[in-house]
Amino acid sequence: MAVTIRSPDSQPSQADRQAINLCPRPPPGRQAPGRQAPGRQARGTSAGGSFARVTRAPISLPGRTVIFDYGEVISLAPSAADREVIVGLAGVGGDREPFWRAYFAHRDGLDQGSAGVAAYWQAIATDIGARWDDARVHELWAADFRSWLSINPGTIEVLADLRAGGTQQALLSNAGPDFGSYFRHGPLGGFFVACYVSGELNLLKPDPGIYRHVLDDLGISAAEAVFIDNRDTNVRGAEALGITSHVFIDVTTLRAFLTSLA
Repeated sequence: MAVTIRSPDSQPSQADRQAINLCPRPPPGRQAPGRQAPGRQARGTSAGGSFARVTRAPISLPGRTVIFDYGEVISLAPSAADREVIVGLAGVGGDREPFWRAYFAHRDGLDQGSAGVAAYWQAIATDIGARWDDARVHELWAADFRSWLSINPGTIEVLADLRAGGTQQALLSNAGPDFGSYFRHGPLGGFFVACYVSGELNLLKPDPGIYRHVLDDLGISAAEAVFIDNRDTNVRGAEALGITSHVFIDVTTLRAFLTSLA
C-alpha cells in the first residue's frame, strides 16, 4: 500500500483533517502537556496540494503507541558550523573544551526546568571566566536553539509511515520548556497525540516518574508503549518499567525494529 503525501497547493479533505492530530497546548494551570481534549477538532498539518505518490509501506502497530525522543533521533546533532557560531558568540578562542564541558555540565538544570536560560548561560560564563551582557545571552540562546532544529529526513519518513498506518505516536524529550511551543506548533506537532517536555515536567529521563507520567497521561500500559531514544541509559530506564524500547542508531535499524513489531 502506498503512502500519499499532500503538496502545499490544494485543500485537505475532511478525512485528512480528522486523521491528523496536533499536539495540544497544556491546559491552564497544568504543568504537563496532555492529550487533545475530547471534542476539540483536530487540525491538519498539510496546507493542501496535489498528491505525490510515495512507495514506502505504512507501519501499522495496532494497540501500540510509539514514543519518540527528539534530540539526535528526530533532529540531527548540531553541525560543526553551528558549534562554531556558538563558540564565536561566546568569545571562546583556542581551547574550546572548557566551554563545551561547562555547556553539558549545566544542561540538566536547563532541561529539568530548575534553571532558566539566563541562569544556564551565567553558569557557563562563571565556569569559563566570561562576561556576557543580556543581549549576548539572547544571541547565545538563539544560536543554541537553532542548532537543534535540523531534522533527520529519514526519521520524518518513519513518523509519516507510522501515521499512515494508523499508529499513535507521542514525543518525550529532555529539553528546556522553550522547546514546547516548537514541538507542538511546528510541523512536527501533526505526528503526535501529545508532546512531553522534561523542562515542563521538572523530570528528566531516565527518572521512572517521567515515563509513568507519559503512560498515565496517554492512558496506556507499559505493554502498549514502544520507546525510541538514542541514549542507552534512557532506553534501559524505560525497559525497567516493561516498555518495549529501542536504542536509535540509524533509520534503517529503526524501521526494521518497528516493522518487526507489526
